[in-house]
Amino acid sequence: MNDVDVSNQIQQMVRFIRQEAEEKANEISVSAEEEFNIEKLQLVEAEKKKIRQDYEKKEKQADVRKKIDYSMQLNSSRIKVLQAQDDIVNAMKDQAAKDLLNVSGDEDAYKQLLKDLIVQCLLRLKEPSVLLRCREEDLGFVESILEDAKEEYAGKANVHAPEVAVDTTIFLPPPPTSSDPHGLHCSGGVVLASRDGKIVCENTLDARLDVAFRMKLPVIRRSLFGQIAA
Repeated sequence: MNDVDVSNQIQQMVRFIRQEAEEKANEISVSAEEEFNIEKLQLVEAEKKKIRQDYEKKEKQADVRKKIDYSMQLNSSRIKVLQAQDDIVNAMKDQAAKDLLNVSGDEDAYKQLLKDLIVQCLLRLKEPSVLLRCREEDLGFVESILEDAKEEYAGKANVHAPEVAVDTTIFLPPPPTSSDPHGLHCSGGVVLASRDGKIVCENTLDARLDVAFRMKLPVIRRSLFGQIAA
């Protein structure tokens, strides 16, 4: 083999090695690009997922805040409605309390009422001896009907007439005045107690109004505001 043949063979080997190297380099480049694209896609998908999760989280937070705001507004509205309803009911009670002051204006009717209230207290107490208190301005009325009240009680309870001591030193408060309408007052009626003070029957007009309002409050609310307020 001469020098020319050797030279050709070497060049052929060089071309083959170079071609193989180029092919290998192309393979590495393509593989690297594929891996890069896959990793890029994974990163993009991961970022998209993160963005979606952040958006869903913020959307849920906004929904929760919206529900909380709505609930707070609803509760505030309900409180305002209930307060307005209470104001109306209390205004009715205040007006009824004012009307009570007119009860004692009719002397005959008021004396009959006092007698009925005394009899009712005696029937509740069922004591042989009791203490009675009234307003100072009602003292004359009470003394004028007391015997009749005792006899009526004795007949209804089938017992002897009780001893009723009228307290002439300590009286129930007077009616309210325009200068102090919310001060301690009494619109009429009586209070009876056992002699030891352990049993008390408060039968004032104010106390009966309070009891009537407590008992009839659901009916009053239903009548004024319907089933929702009852």
